[in-house]
Amino acid sequence: MRSVFYFYKMHSFIFEVLKHLKTTEGELCKLTFILPSKRSGLFLKKELLKIAKSPSFLAEIISIEDFIEELSQLKSLNNLEVLFEFYSVYKELTPKKEIESFDRFSKWAGVALQDFNDIDRHLIPPEKIFKYLSAIEEINHWSLAANSTKMTQGYLKFWEKLHRYYINLSERLLIKNCGYQGLLYRNAVQNLEAYLHQTKRNTHVFIGFNALNAAESLILQALLKHDMAKVFWDADSAFLDKPYHDAGLFMRRYLKEWPYFKTNSLKWISDHYKLPKEVEITAASKQIGQVKYVGELLSDLYDQNNLENTALILADESLLLPILNALPSELEEVNITMGLPLRLIPLTSFVDQWFKLHSKNVEYFYHKDVIALLSHPFAAVLFSNDSYSVQKIIKDLRRDNQIEVSLKQLLFYAPSQKNAIKLLFDSCKSCSLKAVENLSKLLFELKTAYEVQAKNNSLALEYIQRFLELFQQIHYYNTTYKIITTVKTLQRVFKELLSKETLDFRGQPLKGLQIMGMLESRVLEFETVIIVSLNEGILPAGKSQNSFIPFDVKLENELPTYKEKDAIYTYHFYRLLHRARNIHLIYNSEAEALNGGEPSRFIAQLELENYHQCRHQILTPQVQKISTSTYRVRKTKAILKSLENLAKEGFSPSSLGQYIRNPIDFYNQEILGVEDSQYLEETVEATTFGSVVHATLEAFYKPFIGQYLEIEKLTALKPKIGPTVRKFFKLLFKNGDISRGKNLISFEIAKLYVLNFLNLEIQTLKRGHKISLEAVEKSVNVVLVFPEFKHPISLKGNIDRIDICDGVLRIIDYKTSKVEQRNLNLVDWEPLTQDYKTHSKSFQLLMYAYMLNQEKRIETPLEVGIISFKNLKAGILKFTKKDKPGRGAHKQTQISMDLLSAFENQLKLLLGELLDPEKEFIEKEV
Repeated sequence: MRSVFYFYKMHSFIFEVLKHLKTTEGELCKLTFILPSKRSGLFLKKELLKIAKSPSFLAEIISIEDFIEELSQLKSLNNLEVLFEFYSVYKELTPKKEIESFDRFSKWAGVALQDFNDIDRHLIPPEKIFKYLSAIEEINHWSLAANSTKMTQGYLKFWEKLHRYYINLSERLLIKNCGYQGLLYRNAVQNLEAYLHQTKRNTHVFIGFNALNAAESLILQALLKHDMAKVFWDADSAFLDKPYHDAGLFMRRYLKEWPYFKTNSLKWISDHYKLPKEVEITAASKQIGQVKYVGELLSDLYDQNNLENTALILADESLLLPILNALPSELEEVNITMGLPLRLIPLTSFVDQWFKLHSKNVEYFYHKDVIALLSHPFAAVLFSNDSYSVQKIIKDLRRDNQIEVSLKQLLFYAPSQKNAIKLLFDSCKSCSLKAVENLSKLLFELKTAYEVQAKNNSLALEYIQRFLELFQQIHYYNTTYKIITTVKTLQRVFKELLSKETLDFRGQPLKGLQIMGMLESRVLEFETVIIVSLNEGILPAGKSQNSFIPFDVKLENELPTYKEKDAIYTYHFYRLLHRARNIHLIYNSEAEALNGGEPSRFIAQLELENYHQCRHQILTPQVQKISTSTYRVRKTKAILKSLENLAKEGFSPSSLGQYIRNPIDFYNQEILGVEDSQYLEETVEATTFGSVVHATLEAFYKPFIGQYLEIEKLTALKPKIGPTVRKFFKLLFKNGDISRGKNLISFEIAKLYVLNFLNLEIQTLKRGHKISLEAVEKSVNVVLVFPEFKHPISLKGNIDRIDICDGVLRIIDYKTSKVEQRNLNLVDWEPLTQDYKTHSKSFQLLMYAYMLNQEKRIETPLEVGIISFKNLKAGILKFTKKDKPGRGAHKQTQISMDLLSAFENQLKLLLGELLDPEKEFIEKEV
């Protein structure tokens, strides 16, 4: 980090203005100071202390908003209150059959109100602009055409009604002595003449203004004309003297158009911007890269004792929370001017999840919404931080495959947490009043729970208190306007309030690091300025048309367009820089879906101006080298003991197959007992589908054990396929719905598989084969004693079917997946216990044969094979031992004792590796 050099010393703009007024006006306490914002008033008071040499009365200091409200003699309403008033007007003017719900209305009404504001603030005659707009739309949509559609007619009616909406809304609000911002401005202008004659204020001092609307401009000029005002502009010749520079756009207009400036000069034009500055432009990857760099930068500035007069400007307000987490721990004094937007705090996601659950008037809740709400950190507090209760509910939902769940069922799962469950899931029955009541009760219980707990909950309590106030406000609106009737409308109102409200921080406004947005920096000055997210599309925001008034109509009526909005931010940007000494501009270098990648045009403009040497750096993230070494687990005494217990309990073909596939998976599941992530089964999974087919065949064939299969008996099973398959779906798929969608398809396919299998059996019998059924789903468990091992080893498994076909004993395994003959061919023995992908099915069949022979020596010819329901035409796919290709090579399908002896050797090698204390579990690439 470079050292900071101080080339000059200067006073702030406010100090210079006060010093001038002290000289020319004498007593400052007789003046009325009007500033762009309330915050700038605090800094004015600070500078007044420097000027005052003896005790005196404080001058009157007010913001422009308060001054306009006073002048208009109307009470200012917030956006939501105006929206409710507008909806009342809309309902009065709209036929009952055509009235839209508040949800639909609010989607376009906000844009209309913004246009009403612009029309009033800029004193545009409403009749003129609304008739003009209506005429344009008629031309655009060929309204005179005989075949105009109903939609076109409705659209044109909307433009005709827009003027009536405006008139009736204005009249309604004026009767109540209140108004939206634009109406206050228009009324202030109407009351201006009376104010000029009646006010007891002598001199109005306007400081630090730039972009004035038509109403402000008229008021200011009238005060200047009557010698009742002084205006001090914070301008710099670097941008004021250049006709193309947007930072001076508005002041150049005033100089040209205001009669006052025909005989008076502009106060004041400075040359501070051209003085030496250190400008460092930094490209960082994504938000996280910017935030980390800001943390490092602030740490360096703290070490240099250079944070007392430093401003951190966040062009993107969503960075506030990450920035707060990245602040150096040694930083003691930080003042956050912008406030934390409520939509960004963690509690918002909790309430959003509650709304998602209760927005539909249903008795049963979708399991994912239930789990999401239960898993939220704020919900955990209601359960007295008993995470076991929450996890038990979730585990029970998954166990029962409860896709949809009611409050009654949730209470059954957790009877000891009755209060918490009711708070979260008690239905509001789509009633907005009940929803507000339930939410308020929920938030109050959260607040109580946090108060009972230990320290470090102050921020969470602030969140909850602010939300309680928010819902009290909504309750007031609900009782006043009676518009919020459904939970969905309540959710929309909540989001509307949330987008405007902030959680304000308490601190020392004049001390330490100042964190603020661009607009909060008006009139304020700092020696060190750090601007974050200086990207095109963020600062300036670019071309955004959130208006019903077309661009050319705005130009015709001198309404602000995106050009003027960009000029406002250009002025704020340059005004911040022209008295600063150390400037750090940081932008996101990573191209993203919405914003990022392209630096703001302000950066390019700074470099082209060539007043200051800009040092450009690109940060590259430090990427730690990832170890590519294979994951290994050494066998400790505890692991060896677990292996011994597993050997006594019994190794199954699937568990040994899992070891062959990846020893680490075997270790995780068999030794550690780590279960695979369990999700509720909304659509039938392959394992469930296979289990249903297996269970159906077991139910069908179990009565035939010890008998020869007969065509008539197998044919008689066909009508039972549907009910039996449904029965096992209900049992194994539990609460899953198989009446529609993919699940219905799975149900039909399962029936088809069973039917095709029965047809295959019938065709086999018709061809003259005799099949005697020996067992279905036979459980086998054998204990082996090998001299190579210190303890006995058990093997266990379930064989799907054992039968005798034409004198040959057959072990058959059912597979609902696709299996081909090549999956059951074995040439060399060594790959059998190494290549899972190729030989896993051969290993399983040979192990079944080996266990069955160990249980009782097999004297008859034996074959093992698979019936693949996706390859049923192939019949039984038999395990085949093949010689290496060459002359005289042959295939062997019967399982001989020699073959079982060779398999035993491979099995002992596998078990020896598994139980070897020196052999580690080594991860395989799967």
